[in-house]
Amino acid sequence: MLNSSSYLARINYSGSTEPTAETLRALHHAHLLAVPFENLDISLGRKIITNEDAILNKVVNLRRGGFCYELNCAFAALLRALGFRVTLLSARVARRDGSEGPEFDHLTLRVDLDEPWLADVGFGESFLEPLRLETGIESGKEQSDPAGMFRLLQISERLQMEKAEPNGDWRPQYSFSLQPRRLEEFAVMCHHHQTSPESSFTQKRICTRATPEGRITLSEMKLIVTNKGQREERILASEEEWISTIREQFGMTL
Repeated sequence: MLNSSSYLARINYSGSTEPTAETLRALHHAHLLAVPFENLDISLGRKIITNEDAILNKVVNLRRGGFCYELNCAFAALLRALGFRVTLLSARVARRDGSEGPEFDHLTLRVDLDEPWLADVGFGESFLEPLRLETGIESGKEQSDPAGMFRLLQISERLQMEKAEPNGDWRPQYSFSLQPRRLEEFAVMCHHHQTSPESSFTQKRICTRATPEGRITLSEMKLIVTNKGQREERILASEEEWISTIREQFGMTL
């Protein structure tokens, strides 16, 4: 059972809860600042299940983060409780070789207000505020975001979400269709990502969240801090320092 007041406190949000585009934008940004994208349960041998109550308990009560199936499921539950109309969508994540992952590789969200929006608090380093979900001849328009420039490009029956590179090229992040999905449809791929040796989530521990001026990421023992475009990296000295970093920088106790 979702306690929306507890969830709002979890993301340090005290603004309007009216179901408007302004509220959606503020909630989305606050969520990304407060709740990390992380896969730490996998290395701990804790099973992640596609169950809304279990996910809400983890994110809100245990003050943990998660990966897409968890974070976007939880955010969708919060939005619905506040009166937003939310649809789960299946996405296929772009690979470096130009191919894509399978269907249900990623869970993203459609939020319908006066116009539709793409919301996603579970993709790690991506847009901080929702994108206008423009299709057909309206697609392809550049959308400015605190994290950079993005666009949604219509390709046949799918939309491809892309981010602009510093050199001006556009890099695909994922593609999706507008077919509504149910949470249980993501169960097989959720299991795959936490068990398969081919999954990036089983290969290393990752924990990352946005900050007001950039991002902080812990990738195995490497701590990466980006602040106003300046990037600093250092290797942690011990597992004890890793644990204290998780606690101090991400507010989590495992």
